[in-house]
Amino acid sequence: MSGDCPSRGSRRSRVVVGIGARRGVSGAAVRAALEVVRDVVGAEADVVYASVEAKAGERGILDAIAPAGLEVRPADALAGVAVPGSVRVGEAVGTPSVAEAAALLVASELGAQPQLVVPKTIVGDVTVAAARVEHMSLTSGNSPSG
Repeated sequence: MSGDCPSRGSRRSRVVVGIGARRGVSGAAVRAALEVVRDVVGAEADVVYASVEAKAGERGILDAIAPAGLEVRPADALAGVAVPGSVRVGEAVGTPSVAEAAALLVASELGAQPQLVVPKTIVGDVTVAAARVEHMSLTSGNSPSG
């Protein structure tokens, strides 16, 4: 099904990739880290990218994920996600975990009980993690309330 919309009721896998990086990271460095995730989740998954608000304008991240956008969440929201963290990261951006926390938080907003499929993985100056959410795809335009 190359490029076709799934039929109504088909199961599609959505993956949220959390990204953390040092300030000024290059797009090439982010793309290299994202390849690690792609090797695990596959190229066919619907991917959403997430990070902390402090990374909203980080050019290397934005260039690497284009044309997709970056879902950002406040540091205090990420700090509330129960995952291992780093004191150094917490001091730098206000949350001890960026990649895992962002992946799990945004995935939980998309569906129940997301599964961490790529734990925090450091590739140079970039940290990535991925959470999978299974969901039903509705392409007919019907709303659940009507």
